[in-house]
Amino acid sequence: MPTRTPHTDSGSAPGPYRRTVSALRLVVVGGALSYRALFNWTTPPMFIGTLLVGPLLQLLFFVFLGRQLHVADDRFYLLGNAVVSASTACVYGGTMAVANERRYGTLGAVLLSPRNRAPLWFGRAIPYVLNGLVISVFTLSAACLLLGLRIPVEALPGLGAVLLAAAAGCSAFGLALGALGLRFRDVFLVSNVASSVLLLLTGANVPRETLPAWMRALGDVLPLTHAADAARQLSAGGGLDGRGIVAELLTGAGYALLAVVLLALFERGSRRRATLDVM
Repeated sequence: MPTRTPHTDSGSAPGPYRRTVSALRLVVVGGALSYRALFNWTTPPMFIGTLLVGPLLQLLFFVFLGRQLHVADDRFYLLGNAVVSASTACVYGGTMAVANERRYGTLGAVLLSPRNRAPLWFGRAIPYVLNGLVISVFTLSAACLLLGLRIPVEALPGLGAVLLAAAAGCSAFGLALGALGLRFRDVFLVSNVASSVLLLLTGANVPRETLPAWMRALGDVLPLTHAADAARQLSAGGGLDGRGIVAELLTGAGYALLAVVLLALFERGSRRRATLDVM
């Protein structure tokens, strides 16, 4: 008697390829839709005023302040502020990517989704990586045109990689801060403090060798610190030190992991307490 082969439905469970494509679609499409829906600075006037003019004024302020105090030369401030300018979009954007979902009452619908949480939230951070990169390039270009910064042509590819790593790490940092939006009401207070900490401890505007040892230790685990050092080395013709980019990427990966853990932890706690939509 012939045996019957059990029928298997190949469409009952998606294969690895389909799962990968689905996750990428969630990251790209979901992130783009969230970015467009939750933010007012996507209009050209708001984008220019908020994300370009602000960092440019900050650059000019610290350069002229440095000239008066004679702490460091212009190159120190120009490169440092070109790197740290990415924090304008990355810290606040990463924070609002989570906090605004709660603020506008859409967080419950997002968390009802059965999709994997990692691509769901990381997709929201990608637009701010691109924003941060655009802001850093704009600030660096302004430094060259307005204040005479000279960068060797052969250093430009490496500098681009440094700025991209800085924006990615800072966006992960912002997403970790945004996870606090599932627990705290005024998460923007945390963002304001974090931005000030980045200005002080990353060596963007204050030489790190002048800081106390505990401040230097904190700066070592913050995004943008290693990128600022690598950018200054490149602009001085020292060549690309891969250790700086690796350190920046590892720092960003650490904050990305922290963001996933905090988001999962606070989501479960908020479900238990029924506080997801409580403002």
